[in-house]
Amino acid sequence: MNTGNSQPVDPTVRKTGGPQKDPQKDPQKDPQKDPPKAPSKEPRPSYVGKRKEQSNFDRLMAKAPVHFAVIAIAVLWTLPTFGLFISSFRPPDALVTSGWWTVFLNPLEFTQFTLGNYQEVLAAGMGQAFLNSLVISVPATVIPIAIATFAAYALAWMDFPGRQAIFIVTVGLLVVPLQMTLIPILRAYNVLGISSTFLAVWLAHAAYGLPLGVYLLRNYIGSLPRDLIEAAAVDGASYLNVFTRIIVPLSMPAIASFAVFQFLWVWNDLLVALVYLGGNQDVAPVTLVLRNIVGDRGQDWFLLTSGAFISMLVPMAVFFALQRYFVRGLLAGSVKG
Repeated sequence: MNTGNSQPVDPTVRKTGGPQKDPQKDPQKDPQKDPPKAPSKEPRPSYVGKRKEQSNFDRLMAKAPVHFAVIAIAVLWTLPTFGLFISSFRPPDALVTSGWWTVFLNPLEFTQFTLGNYQEVLAAGMGQAFLNSLVISVPATVIPIAIATFAAYALAWMDFPGRQAIFIVTVGLLVVPLQMTLIPILRAYNVLGISSTFLAVWLAHAAYGLPLGVYLLRNYIGSLPRDLIEAAAVDGASYLNVFTRIIVPLSMPAIASFAVFQFLWVWNDLLVALVYLGGNQDVAPVTLVLRNIVGDRGQDWFLLTSGAFISMLVPMAVFFALQRYFVRGLLAGSVKG
């Protein structure tokens, strides 16, 4: 019940204090009279931009020695090949009397160039030599790849006594000079009657390439995820199924890298072919034909310039075809995780 001193309660008055101000009726916060002010942008000191430019310049100068070193190495590495290429188009008399750089004194004088060197090399049986080199190089590359891949898988994922000892001995064969094995293996070939045949060179190159192949492939295959191998084994996959369906597809970078090494080694080899094939021209590769063209005393040395570039065609094609796998396979297994 209201008494005489009671007054009506103002709804704007709350228990926490006096009358509250309505923000919509407050003239101090009227958005039309007082629009929001944009944040002021203070001018950036001029030394900030200079510091940024200076830091970019410092980074460029820090990398300059590396860039200069790479360019210098590339020039030093390419210059002899470039000179050899120019010499391959020069006549023999010009090669004897002047250097290859003299062609730049009169670069538009095309009479100083000739294709006679290439014609003479091709007419000396280079076509048959190319076929012989392919017949030697392809099996001598495939055989060690197949054996090394199986061996690397066994050494990496199969538990059997002496596994580490076999791997250590195999890698230790890398330090054995192949020249020490030439005479014993040649005597064995003569006893077996397979000297001067393709089979002799295939077996020799396969044996010489196996240690490197086992080393590269074992490190790569050993770095594959264990869970993947164990999951396949739980699903009932045999060792052969795991090898063909998991190991080989995942190991293609390392296999391609070793294939490049082995193919280039076999294609450019002269010593092994000369020892095990002898003077049999029916199975002579490119390197033996070039050696015969030059002569025993090197009197036709100028033909090496054109013969070298002819023999480069196949190795360069193989390298550029597999170069995307080369670096990945070369570093295979070096870092885990």
